[in-house]
Amino acid sequence: MLLCNAVLFDGTRFLAGEKDVAVEDGVITTVGKVSRTGEFDVIKDLKGKILCPGFIDLHCHLRDPGQEWREDLESGARAGAAGGFTTLVCMPNTDPPLDTPALVRYVLEKNEKCHGSRVLPSGCVSKERKGKTMAEMGKMARAGAVIFTDDGSPIVDTGLFRLALQYSTWLGVRIMEHPEEKSLTAGAQVNEGICSTFMGLKGWPSSAEASDISRGCSLSRDTGAALHFTHVSAEDSISVLREAKAAGLPVSCDVTPHHLCLTEEEILTGGADSVFKVNPPLRSNRDRDALWEALVDGTVDAIATDHAPYHLDEKDLPFQEAAFGIASLECAVAAVLNEWARRGKPCPLERILNLFTSGPASILPEKWKKLGKIEEGRPADLTVIDLDQERVVRVDEWESKARLTPWDGKHLQGWPVMTLVEGRIVHSFAGSI
Repeated sequence: MLLCNAVLFDGTRFLAGEKDVAVEDGVITTVGKVSRTGEFDVIKDLKGKILCPGFIDLHCHLRDPGQEWREDLESGARAGAAGGFTTLVCMPNTDPPLDTPALVRYVLEKNEKCHGSRVLPSGCVSKERKGKTMAEMGKMARAGAVIFTDDGSPIVDTGLFRLALQYSTWLGVRIMEHPEEKSLTAGAQVNEGICSTFMGLKGWPSSAEASDISRGCSLSRDTGAALHFTHVSAEDSISVLREAKAAGLPVSCDVTPHHLCLTEEEILTGGADSVFKVNPPLRSNRDRDALWEALVDGTVDAIATDHAPYHLDEKDLPFQEAAFGIASLECAVAAVLNEWARRGKPCPLERILNLFTSGPASILPEKWKKLGKIEEGRPADLTVIDLDQERVVRVDEWESKARLTPWDGKHLQGWPVMTLVEGRIVHSFAGSI
């Protein structure tokens, strides 16, 4: 396959001039200008479009095994590909939880039969995600787990947290912490402040997140272990992380499209629509601004969707009764690009693209660090972006089983139009190329 005349982002920077990329047997063989006399089975002219390393989502919920009415590995892989993602890291809060090597292999083997994104499993830190006894981290790492997390819950037991960090260093697989101090969030529904007061609901303080991040940073300092914090949402949390990074701690974090694009105002002005109910909650505009500042200055390492699909019957309920979660795999990139443009493009486009490519790749184990860059000899995981393409989000046309998203009906500009995994086209938007 030959991809020609592209504006090429290599994972770090844009290369000058139009570039061609040749792919053979799933591997990038040439980057530069390729002779048209070569024999290529497929030639795609990407003039005016951006060719990027395949986008990587460090955090999505594919609900398989056990919750397939919400999503499954097939629908999730197709949705990921439609959203421009070549690699998805699925969370372990399934039924049963992904806490054994057999379940890790189940995900990998089932994904081999899917047409769409590559799915890499995370594994539980604790058995059954109960926070009491450490799961078989070593065996799961050997089976293919790429992150360890009890996501959906923090690692409540600090002793277990410390032990898991020590093991993670030996295994070369990072711990991902869901930062939440549960004693501060029991019964909470929305951000603490004007939203909780106006709605008469228990508030979710930002200190619940920041305090757990402080705990994790202390353990990282103690053990020397790299630690990743997911779906960071609050200004207080960013302050803790910025200070920790300045001190040289090996900590990293991701932020979500919904926390970058939406605030608690959506709930207040949107009739308390449960489509906006999520954990952690949508925060204030000041918090959102702090996330963008952290994105610009390098405090943030990745953008991760936290795609959390539910059946309509679980979300289309009164706010207090509805499930926590926002679905966004298929529109996440476009949503972030539109918010970036709305804010006057506060950073170079390279920075946004880095947070979807080489940024998340750097969090993965050594085996997968080959992703996230376009270089000869690397896997041909590629995403094509058309910054001029305009679409209206139609959730009823999604590959995902989710049928609710905050962006349904929204007009967005700048979309992934083709996705390749190891040289195979797994999604192409009709008429785009």
